[in-house]
Amino acid sequence: MIVRTLQEAEQSSRRVVSPDNHWESTRLLLKNDNMGFSFHITTIYANTETHIWYQNHLESVYCISGEGEVETLDDGVIHPIKPGTIYILDKNDEHLLRAHSELKLACVFNPALSGLEVHDENGVYPLEQVEEQSA
Repeated sequence: MIVRTLQEAEQSSRRVVSPDNHWESTRLLLKNDNMGFSFHITTIYANTETHIWYQNHLESVYCISGEGEVETLDDGVIHPIKPGTIYILDKNDEHLLRAHSELKLACVFNPALSGLEVHDENGVYPLEQVEEQSA
């Protein structure tokens, strides 16, 4: 059994802050936990817009708190995000995530992330990270 607390993980290398300071993600479950998916609590800072295009991963995102919107770039549709909303990127959807207030999100990735990933210039996480995250 694996047991972790968000508070402990936030004080470790499991907390990753984006280079542009738009978001932070605390990775509670990672590839080296051997569950086949990863689980993160992500905070999107208020009044930011983040371009994301997970070409190598599928993601489900559940809004715990805050308000914002996600715009799918292939069709320009804007979906409001508020507590209780889940959006599922089942087609590697390229999108813009906008936070009107600070968003707190629970995120699941398949395949699992190693823990060190940040978005590249195209909004993509690499499929494999060279250095594995420690437990």
